[in-house]
Amino acid sequence: MASEVTAATRNGNGSAPSPASSAKQIMSAEDVRRALTRIAHEIIEHNRGVRNLVLVGMRTRGIPLARRLAERLDEFEGVQVPVGELDITLYRDDIGMRAVQPLVGSTAIPVDVSGKVIVLVDDVLFTGRSVRAALDALIDYGRPKAIQLAVLVDRGHRELPIRPDYVGKNVPTALEEDVAVLLRETDGVDGVEIRL
Repeated sequence: MASEVTAATRNGNGSAPSPASSAKQIMSAEDVRRALTRIAHEIIEHNRGVRNLVLVGMRTRGIPLARRLAERLDEFEGVQVPVGELDITLYRDDIGMRAVQPLVGSTAIPVDVSGKVIVLVDDVLFTGRSVRAALDALIDYGRPKAIQLAVLVDRGHRELPIRPDYVGKNVPTALEEDVAVLLRETDGVDGVEIRL
């Protein structure tokens, strides 16, 4: 879900954000760092270590988040957890309803997912439809032992029965608001904003 603007806005339809009339920062760079550190500790605790674990980042901003989590897991456990990249474009349930068809990115998962514990990583959880598409995509690569979900921001408004296992920040939002996640790898700076 790449965008031509400097920030990624996850408003449920994958479209680029409209020019922000007002923006409110809800997470600073330090908040993002702390949230990822906490999520990494929670992953270790929940799984009693990192053995048999694979992190899979959802394109676009889930990928750098997954890499950062892998760095923290290595720092805390001394184990390099494999990191994969997942493109869900062809698995979306709105693929035929869009006026402009999205570009299909690559998927690269460096290990066989069968029998592994997969931690799916995304920036924002909204309706749950992107995660549903990611689950379908992952199953095409094998039969994981378990799939867990880690998100930086949970903004609510679920349309499907999907719940994250690890959350950086729960942010109640109105449907007309957009949540923009900024990451230094893609945007040059870390932070999260709510935009009207």
